[in-house]
Amino acid sequence: MFTILKNTNLYKPEYVGKSDILLGQGKILAIETELNISGLDNIKVIDCKGKPITPGLIDQHIHLTGGGGEAGFSSRTPQVTLTKLIKAGTTTTVGVLGTDGISRSPKDLYAKAAALTAEGITAYMHTGSYEVPTKTITGSIRDDLTFIPAILGVKIALADHRSSFPTTQELARIVSDIRIASLLAGKKGVLHIHMGGLPQPFAQVDELMAMGMPVQHISPTHVARTENLFGEAIKFAHKGGFIDITSGGSRFTPPEQAVKLALESGVSASQITISSDGNGSLPKFNERGEISGLTAAAVDSNLLLLPLMIDQGICPEQAIAMMTANVASSLGISKGRIEVGQDADICLFNDDFTLNSVIAKGNVMMHNNELLVAGNFEE
Repeated sequence: MFTILKNTNLYKPEYVGKSDILLGQGKILAIETELNISGLDNIKVIDCKGKPITPGLIDQHIHLTGGGGEAGFSSRTPQVTLTKLIKAGTTTTVGVLGTDGISRSPKDLYAKAAALTAEGITAYMHTGSYEVPTKTITGSIRDDLTFIPAILGVKIALADHRSSFPTTQELARIVSDIRIASLLAGKKGVLHIHMGGLPQPFAQVDELMAMGMPVQHISPTHVARTENLFGEAIKFAHKGGFIDITSGGSRFTPPEQAVKLALESGVSASQITISSDGNGSLPKFNERGEISGLTAAAVDSNLLLLPLMIDQGICPEQAIAMMTANVASSLGISKGRIEVGQDADICLFNDDFTLNSVIAKGNVMMHNNELLVAGNFEE
């Protein structure tokens, strides 16, 4: 089965303009100003009528098996469903665990990621949770990253009252394990760090880099949680690191403003990524450290942020890249671009950058806002 997307307004994410795109066998087969295909059977033609086409969105920090639990077992958020991800324009995810590495496990996360991949999107994961020593599937960080293709890195928490407060030496061993395993497995390998709001949030990261740990293995997220943290993240970006701004979680300023501030501070647009923290709990603590409120982050916050960023004067191709190509580069995966040979993961937007249709691995999952698929056990 072949599909031709006619009359697209193409963002690869670099702006190309009017293009036709041929899809087949889950891949992008051709991109031309005008494609006239003859001799092929079973061709489906979709007239995009000049609407914007972008790569499918990549969410590199989402709680696929749910988050929460800070207010007891009844406060655990549920698993993410396939249709919620499709309606969010998300065709690639990286699942993470959070505070709860006790009743939830990397094995359960792996099973959920595998299920979503079987249902039609692409799902990766990071092993571990907030805690150190890191809980893994095989019993070893090196073995998890080396032998399990879906595992891209290790998740921990720093500068957070719920973290394990690891020593810098413990962190160095984790990064060393990531580096060795990534070399063997042909992966980039990242230490994905939930950054909290405690003082000197990047102190240990700076120590790791001073020890000679390559910056490409360090992946801080939630960097706009506080103004102080954000200032430290800007310095980290100037040293060559990617910084990940959360679209749906805690922040000292709206995320579109945080992106603009980072750009105005001289951070290259190519070093900024966006993730949702989707399905993670957003607890509020009073001055005594007690839970005073609890909500869950929306799965579609990246999608909702895109037009807001453009309204802030951020050019569309930069804004799109922060949710697609930049994320793929930060993770070291072959995703996030509309190019010949790449997976056919595509979003079709309306002119105001609200979502219209979604294609994942060449399959039309949503068309003209009508869902065409559903995960198992979804009503």
